[in-house]
Amino acid sequence: MTDKKQIIYPVVALVLGGLIFVLVSNLKQAPATKPEKSVSPLVNVAPITVQSLQIAVDSHGVVEPKYRTRLVAQVSGEIVFLAPEFVVGGFVRKGQLLARIDPSDYQALVTEAAASLASAEAALELEQAQGKVAAAEWRNISDQTPTGLSLRKPQLAQEQARVSAARAEVTRAQRNLERTRIVAPYDALIQAREISLGSYVSSATELGIVQGVEVAEVRLPIADSQLQFLQQQGRNSAVTLLADFSGQPAQWQATVVRSEGVIDKTSRMTYLVAEVKWPYGSAADGAGPPPLRFGTYVRAKVAGITLARASVIPRHLIENGRVAILDDERRLRYRDVTIIRQQGADAIVHGDVLSGDRLITTALDYPVEGMPLTPSAQLATEVPLDSEIAQGN
Repeated sequence: MTDKKQIIYPVVALVLGGLIFVLVSNLKQAPATKPEKSVSPLVNVAPITVQSLQIAVDSHGVVEPKYRTRLVAQVSGEIVFLAPEFVVGGFVRKGQLLARIDPSDYQALVTEAAASLASAEAALELEQAQGKVAAAEWRNISDQTPTGLSLRKPQLAQEQARVSAARAEVTRAQRNLERTRIVAPYDALIQAREISLGSYVSSATELGIVQGVEVAEVRLPIADSQLQFLQQQGRNSAVTLLADFSGQPAQWQATVVRSEGVIDKTSRMTYLVAEVKWPYGSAADGAGPPPLRFGTYVRAKVAGITLARASVIPRHLIENGRVAILDDERRLRYRDVTIIRQQGADAIVHGDVLSGDRLITTALDYPVEGMPLTPSAQLATEVPLDSEIAQGN
């Protein structure tokens, strides 16, 4: 009996232990399943724009008048009249009287010259009549051909010369009388006035300086490497001039009219000359841009060539002629690009990139083409383009 108990009790204990294990196992909750986390790098991207792009070349210069004239007296005398506009900063029209030298003496000289001319013309008529009389008398006396002296031809030539000299003297006297009037050679701004009412001036005395307001010029230095981006070396190119007027930004339009044709020995620059029509003209009616005053320092943007398909990309994102792109499958791809022009922190490029391609703007530690990437939830803004004209240096 005892032997049976020793066999039964262990078996029962094992069965009960197994039942308890199974029961406890069924009551235990299964561990929660966690979602798998992506281990692909997080990157920022920005869409690329491919479009027609006009390049602009930056320059600078100072506005100067195309014509500047020093007014000089050509006759002597006292200043008896000054125009109210003949002051520094005054505007005058072409042909406007600025000053007058006392004309009394010159009017008297004109009268004397006219009297001398009348006397010479009378003497000429008398000599012509005497020549005719001499010719008639010679025919009555002899059948031979008369000499020039017999017909008083030398005396006639002398009187003709005196008439010519008298006429020249009248012209000279009238011209000197006209020179007593100092007039503006063109529409101008008075830069300086060196005389006053009652001043006595002699020939070659400087009276003042005028600056033409019809055309202003700006000399624009251009580096030789930038000329390749201008059509016809910049000739006839449109130019936008930028400066501040009364504390406010303003701009004016100009046109390149010529190149000076040489490289400056000091700066090693080529100079283009741009012209602005009527720089002060808009001030009269108050419309359009403000007056472009002489002496203004301006920044200039010269319109250059137009690229059919180009993009503006930050220079630091271009490595070994390639840029990193995030494709539609969110994988890293590289596109070959060619840098056309560098401008500040950006570069103008063309190549395999397409409009809408997502440019990776985040630096990757160990980039491998084809590796999966995760774009940032906040998509970066479009790579900026500076209006319609790419800005250059």
